[in-house]
Amino acid sequence: MNKKEIIVFGGGCFWCTEAIFLELKGVTSVIPGYTGGTTANPTYDEVSTGKTGHVEVIRIEYDPKIISAEKLLEVFFMSHDPTTLNKQGADIGSQYRSIILYTNETQLQTAKSYIKNLDESKKYPKPIVTELKQLENFYPAEEYHQKFYEKNPEMPYSQAIIAPKVEKLRQHFKELLKKKSA
Repeated sequence: MNKKEIIVFGGGCFWCTEAIFLELKGVTSVIPGYTGGTTANPTYDEVSTGKTGHVEVIRIEYDPKIISAEKLLEVFFMSHDPTTLNKQGADIGSQYRSIILYTNETQLQTAKSYIKNLDESKKYPKPIVTELKQLENFYPAEEYHQKFYEKNPEMPYSQAIIAPKVEKLRQHFKELLKKKSA
């Protein structure tokens, strides 16, 4: 029996992170949404104010027999700057903070170890500020946010911001990609 696991990542705009993680084999679903705040059932407009305490995140369901939590972390840290507090690129505010929301103790320990190793390796010029927190509530984003890049590849934001991140993933993690049918 294949047991799926859930992990939640926040690393800036969820349109970008969703597009990246949908490409990975072993990932069975990626749902953009909100978590970490105090407002129940928040809307995009409410989260965008930065006053709800929520973060734009993606909820990843994956098969750990196909892709490990460590590999997901590797992709996560490659896909954003984990050293900027409440900021990713032009997106500024606590709703864009770097965060990992774990669902079991193994994920927590793996993330702690991974972050410690990254900091010690001096891969980044500044310390990692990624928050680690146990997942409590997750609120799916509105339908128009789901599979945004897939539905809107020609939009200027998609071309300027999302496409380069997806291309970087494809170049650095070829072995992790789902096979595309011809």
